[in-house]
Amino acid sequence: MKEQIKISVNPEKMSNYFISQSSGRMEEDKVLNWRFPEFDMEFPVRIGKITIDEFISFFWTIDNEELLVEMTLAPASASSTVVTVTEKSRNNDEAGLTWLKQNTEGWANFLACLKAWLEHGINLRKGAFDFMKSLR
Repeated sequence: MKEQIKISVNPEKMSNYFISQSSGRMEEDKVLNWRFPEFDMEFPVRIGKITIDEFISFFWTIDNEELLVEMTLAPASASSTVVTVTEKSRNNDEAGLTWLKQNTEGWANFLACLKAWLEHGINLRKGAFDFMKSLR
């Protein structure tokens, strides 16, 4: 029987399904720099509230706008967890809708990578964005 998902604030674990690097461990009110394999840049992230194995929030700036990301974990059974990710918020206009589409795809990819890593030990992100290096 698989255990319920546990939220990790350890960048070594997070690099298996989300980020490629972090300047430190997630702690409330701490500002970190994250790197992602698909982008050749660092993203400053301000950590909000953390409730171990239940909730994480953080803020990052996209297009000069600070956005709140909330991740909530809720047990669905003794062996499964429902993960909800919300990112708030952008204007309800063409740019906002484009952002929403891209972020929906991005967070779906995050959840697939999280599941593959936790259930099968497979890092789907490793090498997945190598093709983008030639585009930079």
